[in-house]
Amino acid sequence: MRIKNLTRAAIIASIYVALTLLSSAFGLASGAIQVRLSEILTVLPAFTVSAVPGLTIGCFISNLITGCIAWDIIFGTLATFLGAIGSRLIAKKNKFLACIPPIVSNAVIVPLVLKFAYGVSDMIPYLVLTVAIGEIISCGILGSILIPLLEKNKKIF
Repeated sequence: MRIKNLTRAAIIASIYVALTLLSSAFGLASGAIQVRLSEILTVLPAFTVSAVPGLTIGCFISNLITGCIAWDIIFGTLATFLGAIGSRLIAKKNKFLACIPPIVSNAVIVPLVLKFAYGVSDMIPYLVLTVAIGEIISCGILGSILIPLLEKNKKIF
């Protein structure tokens, strides 16, 4: 069972990295409103505990290879980790609520990283709004579309 969970986590991490690179190639991973396609996967902890380390490691590797600075690598990964744990816990009540913790954790942590690590001149409330919009699109809307598809294919997990 441990090998199966480790394998799932590795697959999730690799898909996260691939989707982040795809987003970056199309210019979706940066800008005023960032829509990382990889954030769609943040609903996966509702289905498997393996998604928590998978998403965390995937985010870490993505931030590392896309040239993020150390503070972004650390705190961006922390935001993903906290969102994944929150998704795992909240999904016990309702799987469709699994998108809320990643939206909140990223909307709180990422603007601070943008402001203080990268020196972005925009006001923090504006950054919170733009990060939240991107997360709502990728995780809230697209992630919510993924949930019923995964429900129909439970054999995946």
